[in-house]
Amino acid sequence: MKLAIMGAMPEEIEPFLKFFKDYKTFDYAKNKYFIVEHKNNEIIIAYSKIGKVNSTITASVMIEKFGCEKLIFSGVAGAVCNSFKIGDLVAATKLVQHDLDISSFGHPYGYVPEGAVYEEADLELIEIAKKVAIEKNINLKYGVIATGDQFICDIKRKNWIANTFNATALEMEGASVAVTCNAYGVPFFILRAISDEANMDAKFNFDEFLETSSQRSADFILSMVEKIANA
Repeated sequence: MKLAIMGAMPEEIEPFLKFFKDYKTFDYAKNKYFIVEHKNNEIIIAYSKIGKVNSTITASVMIEKFGCEKLIFSGVAGAVCNSFKIGDLVAATKLVQHDLDISSFGHPYGYVPEGAVYEEADLELIEIAKKVAIEKNINLKYGVIATGDQFICDIKRKNWIANTFNATALEMEGASVAVTCNAYGVPFFILRAISDEANMDAKFNFDEFLETSSQRSADFILSMVEKIANA
């Protein structure tokens, strides 16, 4: 099995590199990819840099060049659901691009011709996540995660995204990774730890909670990796 673990920022993959320790580094397409041999499986780890374009490139490279068969994304997100608190883990059931707008032509927000508004995550990987949550006694949350090429601080915009897409969390890479994986037929799973709450000033709180939220997400993903490796 070739498994990809992806983040957007160095902080989001650093826990994995510290855990595995022994890895090979490859430079490709202006990025670094870290290869780990683990229990007869090959794990490809990389951070894409922020945004939909960068995450699409990285996911494509992981699939095309390194041959990954499953992709798991670990990182942080801002809540747009008032019930989500800092540190909560959210597994995406579906993902949507909130900044994709051709509504002037009569299409719904987030829709791409010959595509769909939502991209659905892999059900088998979600089931593995559910088992991990039970074993670790974690109240794993589920819901729609919205992606866009803006870091949203404005409360009105957050509310619009939440109401328009029934979204629970907001970030900048998940939906583009989802589109890429679905185009290639590669199962994917997106996990986000909440780094700022819906009613917070995200700009003020993000850096403070980035490291701890990234670690929490990574710890959960590592437990999923063990289940996948032992299957």
